[in-house]
Amino acid sequence: MADYKLIEVSDKKLEKQWLVFPSKLYRRDPHYIRPLDDDVVKLFDKDRNKLLRKGGDAIRWLLADEKGKIVGRIAAFIDPYTAKNNEQPTGGCGFFDCINDQQAANIMFDACKNWLQQRGMEAMDGSINFGDRDNFWGVLVDGFHEPVFNMPYNFPYYKDLFENYGFRNYFNQYTYRRGIDAYGLAEKVFAKAKRIRENPDYTFESIQWKNKTKYAYDFMTIYNKAWGVIPGVKPITEAHALGLLKQLEQILDKRLANFGYYKGEPISFFIMMQDLNQVIKDFNGKLHLWNKLRLLLRLKVFKRCDRIVGRIFGIIPEHQGKGVDGAMVLFFRDEILKQKVPYKDLQMNWIGDFNIPMMRVVEDIGGTIYKTHVTYRLLFDPEKPFHRAERQKKALES
Repeated sequence: MADYKLIEVSDKKLEKQWLVFPSKLYRRDPHYIRPLDDDVVKLFDKDRNKLLRKGGDAIRWLLADEKGKIVGRIAAFIDPYTAKNNEQPTGGCGFFDCINDQQAANIMFDACKNWLQQRGMEAMDGSINFGDRDNFWGVLVDGFHEPVFNMPYNFPYYKDLFENYGFRNYFNQYTYRRGIDAYGLAEKVFAKAKRIRENPDYTFESIQWKNKTKYAYDFMTIYNKAWGVIPGVKPITEAHALGLLKQLEQILDKRLANFGYYKGEPISFFIMMQDLNQVIKDFNGKLHLWNKLRLLLRLKVFKRCDRIVGRIFGIIPEHQGKGVDGAMVLFFRDEILKQKVPYKDLQMNWIGDFNIPMMRVVEDIGGTIYKTHVTYRLLFDPEKPFHRAERQKKALES
């Protein structure tokens, strides 16, 4: 057996090694794109991650071989908002990267398990994010294509490392894909969408940044009705929604943030963004002043992004199944195609297999599964019955 040493990340030098390791591991893989360091570091910064100020906790480790060479990294954490929202208190492990060696992986998984057990947890999910679900979440098991911004990419052997340790599939996350230059709507969906577009009670519009406070309220209203009812998804506040829009304002093409209304009341949104991975490939994880300028030039002037990512799609329950989903897609398509823009590819990200209604919506509007990530769960008591994530029982009207 190899002689491995676990090292807790306790200073800036070790943190740098922890950040750099994946780029060394994947140096010969043409698909790998290093995330921006700051997007990862801030998750473990008490001043910037409120989870650490609200009772959460986190730890990071490196794994070195007998020669001192780094061969793995991992983090463990407890989200105070979601840890108790399960049959058993559940923590998480994430940012897992490792050579193809089960012993090495087991040492890191053991460290996470022991650390979580000492803090009252009875299970752990992995590989997940210490924060919102829409970033750094899941183990890629199918569709080893170039990753979209802040979504995990890993070697195929990661699946075996998790499953051999005892992790089980808690749910799948699908990335759907469709072209932008084709309608691709199911016939029944197109017919409903056409009726919605012709009904004056329904209106659709792209965001106007001067009115972002209004759109923040609309986003919060729709999100909490459409997504806030799903187990494990936290409702958001208007301040949170406004913060999200402010983050996007400098880089987001406003035609990628669309809202639907019924008699003036917000009922739906379709929020997309340019896939920044297409323009940060050579940034090496850094977003200093020069790279910020390069980012804006590549997005706004040279228009190097032809791939967009569906960040979130929501329709309040009262208007599901009526054709609003197709009407949103038609509005977006018309707005994009009447302009001379380079977008060709749309990937709709993070759709859990527990969300049958949303899977049906995306398939009806022409999406097909392109990638599959898995959220794994490990129960510390092997005698306890394992249950996959509960599926939404309410399906959309046919």
